[in-house]
Amino acid sequence: MAIGSGIFLIAVGAILAFALNESVDAIDLGMVGWILMAAGALGIIISLIVSGQRRNTTHTQVTEGYVDHHQVRDEPHAEGGPGTTPRA
Repeated sequence: MAIGSGIFLIAVGAILAFALNESVDAIDLGMVGWILMAAGALGIIISLIVSGQRRNTTHTQVTEGYVDHHQVRDEPHAEGGPGTTPRA
């Protein structure tokens, strides 16, 4: 949005500085146009610097989760071993 505002200021300033042949007694419209063009260019430069700094940041995402390290295996026991019932 700042880049769009800067372009708008440059366009209005260029119209005032170069396209108008009107004159106002108290205001120099050519100088107002140059000031608006400078403000627009400065706004564009500042917005590009700020967006460049925003792009170089790093973000860390922390996720919490439960990890069960105990593994349960269902292995049949040998006949006659503990935990088995004798067969008839």
